[in-house]
Amino acid sequence: MLTAAQVLAENNFGDTRTGGLAGPMGLFLILLLAAATVLLIRNMNSRLRRLPDRFPQQAGRVDPTRADAAVADPTDGTEGHDSSTPGPNGHQQHRNG
Repeated sequence: MLTAAQVLAENNFGDTRTGGLAGPMGLFLILLLAAATVLLIRNMNSRLRRLPDRFPQQAGRVDPTRADAAVADPTDGTEGHDSSTPGPNGHQQHRNG
């Protein structure tokens, strides 16, 4: 009868010594991913350098025919209704369940 240690120690994956391709293939994939990362970083840096220091202000360019133009701007200084629920007064409520 086999013990639990013998069952766990048994090699059920075949002969792992033949082929020998996993190590070189893993190294190739790591180097490929590293090269792709370096190229992506260089590309993003060159794109960021081409951006202007400041963008022009876009306020006042609202098209009144758009559907979302009727939505009130919460930062325009007018006071609106606060629909948020009030928080607890310094104490957290715990439920025992």
